[in-house]
Amino acid sequence: MQDTQKMSVVTDDRNSWKFGFTPQAELWNGRFAMIGFLAALLTELITNQGVLHFLGLM
Repeated sequence: MQDTQKMSVVTDDRNSWKFGFTPQAELWNGRFAMIGFLAALLTELITNQGVLHFLGLM
């Protein structure tokens, strides 16, 4: 005998723009954090000084 289970189909678009504590919002938050980290790293590599020094905050 074989057990057959129905699989639920996820209809939410994981890339949609939704506000609040939703999986979609967390994905976008992570993506923007990665872009910000890369921008800070490139700024330090190109200018040979930290981001705060580059912006004149230190």
